[in-house]
Amino acid sequence: MKLIDLITAQSARLKQAGVSFGHGTTNAFDEAAWLVLFSLGLPLDALEQRAQRELPADEQAKAEALVTQRIETRQPAAYLTKEAWLQNVPFYVDERVIVPRSFIAELLADGEGDGTLDAWLSDRTKQVLDLCTGNGSLAVIAALAYPEVEVDAADISQDALDVARINVDRHKLAARIRLLQSDLMNAVRGPYDLIVCNPPYVNSESMAKLPAEYRAEPAIALAGGDDGMHLVRRILRDAPAQLNAEGVLVLEIGNERWNFERAFPRAEVAWLPTSAGDDQVLLMTRDALVKLARHLEG
Repeated sequence: MKLIDLITAQSARLKQAGVSFGHGTTNAFDEAAWLVLFSLGLPLDALEQRAQRELPADEQAKAEALVTQRIETRQPAAYLTKEAWLQNVPFYVDERVIVPRSFIAELLADGEGDGTLDAWLSDRTKQVLDLCTGNGSLAVIAALAYPEVEVDAADISQDALDVARINVDRHKLAARIRLLQSDLMNAVRGPYDLIVCNPPYVNSESMAKLPAEYRAEPAIALAGGDDGMHLVRRILRDAPAQLNAEGVLVLEIGNERWNFERAFPRAEVAWLPTSAGDDQVLLMTRDALVKLARHLEG
């Protein structure tokens, strides 16, 4: 059997089994290609050059076994391969962290053009906080995109920070990324010029309906309370004290815009365009956060 035929066959198996995607791939074919190539020890870009390669029976069996594991366990493929990619940057992952997929990564990695963060930053942007860092992917991407900045990467989970340490060391960024265990901003060391945060924001109703692949991830990294805004309220309240005068907060809320606007109807926000649309990631200046805090207190 040729490599392309094996991938096509495994794609059909995944589709028939009804597995869910969204942890690095969005469809059965891409997921099958990832798993098959990994099982054969081939890079992800090998398919184009090796599509017609004939595979011996033992290699076919190895690939089929990994796809079977994916189907039977309903674990995200990244947990099986112990690797995920975000903005073409590789990261180690395992069951201690959610699979990295934040759209903030697009804004950090794309340093030029419309829809990026450059319009909100300056040559004085030196101190960055990646709050709820998980496996450290946003901290790493920020440090790679902006070589002049130093990044604090904070998370309440020591397990997550242990995984983040693997990735910081993998990309040789220990001199510029500091890992902090912190319950949101309780133990961070601002003020910062930029805070990026992909917090737990999934509302309770949506949490109850998540596919098995998402339930395999740590719930603490997903669940945001009844309206998804439980932790967001704390973040917006505490952010002004951790930002410099010209600092900004970039916050991902996924599909919770309706809940966000219901909870914070007076929030002055800029919605940042991403590949998922213009309602997944928002930006607030320190001035806007201070103003919101006054409204909330009143």
